[in-house]
Amino acid sequence: MLESLNPQPQDKILQLIAMYRDDPRTTKIDLGVGVYKDATGLTPVMRAVKAAEKKLWEVETTKTYTGLAGEPAFNAALVSMILGDGFADRAASVATPGGTGAIRQALELIRMANPAAKVWLSNPTWPNHPSIIKYLGMPMAEYRYFDIATSGIDFAGLMADLEGVAAGDAVLLHGCCHNPTGANLDAGQWDQVIALLQRKGAVPFVDLAYQGFGDGLEEDAAATRKIAAAFPEVLIAASCSKNFGIYRERTGVLVALTSPDRKAVVQGNLNFLNRQNYSFPPDHGARLVTMILEDATLTADWKAELEEVRQNMLTLRQTLADELRRATNSDRFDFVAHHRGMFSRLGLTETQVNRLREDHGIYMVGDSRINIAGLNARTVPILAAAIAGVIG
Repeated sequence: MLESLNPQPQDKILQLIAMYRDDPRTTKIDLGVGVYKDATGLTPVMRAVKAAEKKLWEVETTKTYTGLAGEPAFNAALVSMILGDGFADRAASVATPGGTGAIRQALELIRMANPAAKVWLSNPTWPNHPSIIKYLGMPMAEYRYFDIATSGIDFAGLMADLEGVAAGDAVLLHGCCHNPTGANLDAGQWDQVIALLQRKGAVPFVDLAYQGFGDGLEEDAAATRKIAAAFPEVLIAASCSKNFGIYRERTGVLVALTSPDRKAVVQGNLNFLNRQNYSFPPDHGARLVTMILEDATLTADWKAELEEVRQNMLTLRQTLADELRRATNSDRFDFVAHHRGMFSRLGLTETQVNRLREDHGIYMVGDSRINIAGLNARTVPILAAAIAGVIG
């Protein structure tokens, strides 16, 4: 049987990680992998997470299974963090193995509810979005998002393409900190997108992987909350990997907003999907998040450290933009300071990206997406000088 299998295409980011690992140069710089790093290159365990783990070790009495949907306290805490108050009677939810698990379960739910539904993705988007959709054999379409010439949003193209959405289609939206571009809709643009999707009868599907990494924990939830208030049905896939720094714990949640009288049926279907895919979701990371969010002292310390992380990325953005302005004697890269989150797409050609890797040991994705958090005060001028060299 297994001899009939064909080789699968390698994930470009995982390929890049392997290339970086095998590069013997001590001066190499990794801007590819999407994890937060501090100035020393470490992805630290947050203080509140360490405190919660210590407390959990002391009080935990069993490792038996959690429920199919995960622990109710975790789901409730995440719904509140994402949406604020007023949505509990509409929110069916399940804990998932990370944000990727939430995306997968949401797509499975869409396929169960409406096999003909088309899933609309921004161009570009996180590569795993189209990969999972294609694997599931679901209809898919793209809407324009990023303007390469301006390194901003092609809003006219976005709105024109979304005119093609049919009633019942799902439109995947990045709630904040767009991956891979870092370019976000402003409040007025969100209002226009919401109005268009309401008119079309679409179902918004929000990927919220970076809440707290852009403009602040509450500010980054603003668009998702607008959407939740404007539509009868909304799917939200959220991750705790970045904002709690628990990448390897695989902690996420899928929230399905519906009417109060349909909530029980939707919840039953979410439970069913969990049972089919992995039975019970992982609990360790979810329990740590719950403990942090239910303890005022831990919550305050977590928010303070998350704000430190956010401010560090903003400083790196501004410093890189300033260094690139000096190195290139142009404002071509000023947009880096205005983007938000971990990523920006620099607008370099694949040839230039290859030169950065081969000549300077600087690793980034082929479309020139860089992880801002992979930089520090020492490497920012090195990157700026190298970029000026390859474009000059």
